[in-house]
Amino acid sequence: QVQLVESGGDSVQAGGSLRLSCTAVSTHTYSSLSMGWFRQAPGKEREGVAGLGSFGSLKYADSVKGRFTISKDVAENTLYLQMNSLKPEDTAMYYCAANLGGFYGFNTSTYSFWGQGTQVTVAS
Repeated sequence: QVQLVESGGDSVQAGGSLRLSCTAVSTHTYSSLSMGWFRQAPGKEREGVAGLGSFGSLKYADSVKGRFTISKDVAENTLYLQMNSLKPEDTAMYYCAANLGGFYGFNTSTYSFWGQGTQVTVAS
């Protein structure tokens, strides 16, 4: 029903910036999707980074507040994650996720659709 494709991951130096993109191919109206960005570092659990509800509600993890910004372009069916002031601890595989239930928090079980991930590596 919903296919998600992430892009934009790269290797950068600490203090640098990246913008991740997640394009959705969906049989549902894109604006009806609630979406989020998650990340998973080796040996660690997947954690929520930022969430965006279908009505525009926002949520950020404390570790990224003030540095990361989630947004979407409805016309392009694309979700973005602008990441500034990157730190080595931001290194992880980043995943885009979506659901039709209006959830934009960080409980992974509330998301029905997941992308394949894009790697972000931040060197110190």
